[in-house]
Amino acid sequence: MSGPPPSVTRTEDDAETVVQSLEQPELFALLYDRYAPDIHRYAARRLGDSAADDITADTFLVAFRIRSRYDRTRANARPWLYGIAGNLIGKQRRAEVRALRALARTGCDPLAASGSEFWIEDTDSRIAAQGPLAGALAGLSAPDRHVLLLVAWAELTYQEVAEALGIPVGTVRSRLNRARRKVRTALGADPAFVIDAAEVA
Repeated sequence: MSGPPPSVTRTEDDAETVVQSLEQPELFALLYDRYAPDIHRYAARRLGDSAADDITADTFLVAFRIRSRYDRTRANARPWLYGIAGNLIGKQRRAEVRALRALARTGCDPLAASGSEFWIEDTDSRIAAQGPLAGALAGLSAPDRHVLLLVAWAELTYQEVAEALGIPVGTVRSRLNRARRKVRTALGADPAFVIDAAEVA
């Protein structure tokens, strides 16, 4: 794509980009350029590389089709896009649980082994590649797992998770607290003695 026509001012305000794209559909590509790598990375960590390609493409296709319903008071479209991606991932819940259980059995993360450009080599990613954590994640309910991974892997704030899922912030907090406790218990920690500053913030 050669970029927007000269008459259109490029803006970092996603809401304005969405509004402008109603008249000039090609401008929606700005959101793709801005957020596709993040969406792909998140989907790949949950479902693997090949499924992530489809999830990413479908996320932006759905977003494009429903862009006229975008809440224009939200300057940042990131939570909205993660919400769409999460719904698509939810439809593949069985595949995600199968992948997590396979990771728990083998301890080998196929995404890390593939050398994917979207794999992040940091402490959290190395921890996520461990089998016990994958097993604990597989044991969570889909809503709890989704909230936990939006915070841990997508690095959304509680408010952004609430926007992405269309739920109150209090529900985000309770699901996250429940998910963290279950994961800690599954990993052998006593959740009564583990305090996370984010839970009391």
